Amino acid sequence: MIRLYDFERSGNCHKVRMMLSMLGIEYERIEIDLAKRDQLQDWFVALNPLHKVPVLDDDGLLLRDSAAILVYLVRKHGKTAWYPDNAPAAAEIQQWLSLSVNEVFNGLASARAIVVFNRDLDYATAVDIAHTALDTMEARLKQHDWLALGRFTIADLACYPYAALVHEGNVDLASYPAVRAWIKRVEDLPGYVPMPGLPYPGD
Repeated sequence: MIRLYDFERSGNCHKVRMMLSMLGIEYERIEIDLAKRDQLQDWFVALNPLHKVPVLDDDGLLLRDSAAILVYLVRKHGKTAWYPDNAPAAAEIQQWLSLSVNEVFNGLASARAIVVFNRDLDYATAVDIAHTALDTMEARLKQHDWLALGRFTIADLACYPYAALVHEGNVDLASYPAVRAWIKRVEDLPGYVPMPGLPYPGD
């Protein structure tokens, strides 16, 4: 049985919950309460010395980092269309995985963390980075339904949660119609699961 060490309001954890649901995989969910500092407990540090969620335990194989977990799950369960083996396709997806852990996280996620969790970060800087991420996504999605390869892939799953949660960081999506339409497409996929703040409430 897979175990997912999870925080309900984490967008990174939500990506993994979505992937497990889409793959039809049963798992045991273990809540890590970040507000109570569960991530600093010795038993959790033994699982992930970086003190972060999500962590996936697949019969003793421990994986941290949401992007790595997504790649592992689709490869293990045969969804090669969601992360192909050929180099150009994998690289196209990887560009968006990198965006998800850089501009999306440091912009969209950080703006939300400041507003929702009182994180001690620079809000103006986070919003600037957020718009860089959204501008990049909007440019792509004006011409394509999905972020990579002309179809749903883990690129979309990696970028979706914090883009759709951006309203909680008081970042307006009014200037990003293609991003808003893409959010709706993700939320219409079989296996979609909600979380607090999602699905995106719209304008």
